[in-house]
Amino acid sequence: MKLQPVILCGGSGTRLWPLSREQYPKQLLTLAGEHSMLQDTALRVHGKLDGSMVEILAPLVVGNEEYRFITAEQLRQVDVQPQALILEPCGRNTAPALTLAAIAACAAGNDPVLVVMPADHVINDLPAFRKAVLLGANCAERGQLVTFGIVPSEANTGYGYIRAGADLAEGVKQLANFVEKPDLATAERYLAEGNYFWNSGIFILKASLWMQQIERFRPDIAKACAAAMANGTRDRDFVRVPREGFAACPSDSIDYAVMERLTKGDQADSPAVVIPLSAQWSDVGAWSALWEIGSKDSAGNVMQGDILAVDTQDSLLISQSRLVASVGLRDAVVVETPDAVLVAHRDRIQQVKEIVARLKAEKRPESDAHRKVHRPWGWYDSIDTGPRFQVKRIVVSPGAQLSAQMHHHRAEHWVVVSGTAKVTRGEEVFILSENQSTYIPLGTLHRLENPGKVHLEIIEVQSGTYLGEDDIVRFEDTYGRG
Repeated sequence: MKLQPVILCGGSGTRLWPLSREQYPKQLLTLAGEHSMLQDTALRVHGKLDGSMVEILAPLVVGNEEYRFITAEQLRQVDVQPQALILEPCGRNTAPALTLAAIAACAAGNDPVLVVMPADHVINDLPAFRKAVLLGANCAERGQLVTFGIVPSEANTGYGYIRAGADLAEGVKQLANFVEKPDLATAERYLAEGNYFWNSGIFILKASLWMQQIERFRPDIAKACAAAMANGTRDRDFVRVPREGFAACPSDSIDYAVMERLTKGDQADSPAVVIPLSAQWSDVGAWSALWEIGSKDSAGNVMQGDILAVDTQDSLLISQSRLVASVGLRDAVVVETPDAVLVAHRDRIQQVKEIVARLKAEKRPESDAHRKVHRPWGWYDSIDTGPRFQVKRIVVSPGAQLSAQMHHHRAEHWVVVSGTAKVTRGEEVFILSENQSTYIPLGTLHRLENPGKVHLEIIEVQSGTYLGEDDIVRFEDTYGRG
């Protein structure tokens, strides 16, 4: 049996603002453990499943093209080489994303069993999860469409639920129907009845079965995705889906497009089954969820970073760049980043989305990007800004280079802090070492490269009438950016 992991990287995770932002969503964050959520997801079904002859293939990753390079870099850091990173030019929910992956998986006559996983979940009991995956894979080989139902630990109103039907085999139940997020009284009844499970959003099925069902229930999605993949282009590990065709694809979730329709009518003929899973799972949908799964001190606090807490209880305290001190807090959430600080009561944390909506309405950059911005060649941090000037700390990876470019509205001064810089300035090409500097006049073609084996760090001082990132005219770019 061939097992094909499919990692879905859509969504912006705005309820975890200010750490999660559109250009750096929550799956890229390290929130629980030493790896990012994406890295943990990729490692979850990697290598071999204990006691089985299952062949695990390299994963198919479906994600937004905006963060394609950091996605690829994070996978490289944990030695996971994806079969392909399929780039969505715009979000169309999980049903089109899975359809793109299924089409790719069926290429060259293959028909593997897909293990479909959102990239932004936490699962702490890995052996229990891998055991359930093997059970689900065997079901999928028999033509069943499997989803995992999380055994509820409480009457939670934040999750959708799955109602299970009759037992079909050990650990496998008929999927009766999906239930929307309930009120508290209904959630308590579900917990008492025992046949309701949290909807995990994790699925196992053969690629051909998904294609049959999406063509049956949503032929418009199937047609749009087939056309998009047929017209896609491959660039290294990236599969680029054309924007014009994919933007016309309807948006729908796996649940609404297929799963719920399978539970209508005569369920005896339905291939949909549910496997109850108890594996310390969380979708980390809000800061309160991170507090719930986090390691707490004697006062019930979860703390990350440089924190001093006095008379503080049952709170989540996160610091990224400076000392955060709290006094007398109860049930609070404090999240500090270099350019924004969130302070909220744990019971009101869902209202963070209202903050993000206001930031977007006011067109403030804090809704989309962090002060530190990742690029395929490294990263930069805007450490100071003011009228007609901006100061950036720029770090270029060994062997990497920025695009050959020019600016209409700004000049730049570069000072090398560490490493070696190869500079192109007009017709000149020269090397700068530590403590050396150069000046790039307005309107001059230029390029910065790191020819060395260690990271290059420079301080860049920009001056001019307009300092926006869109004042870049690229002439040549190693990474295929326009």
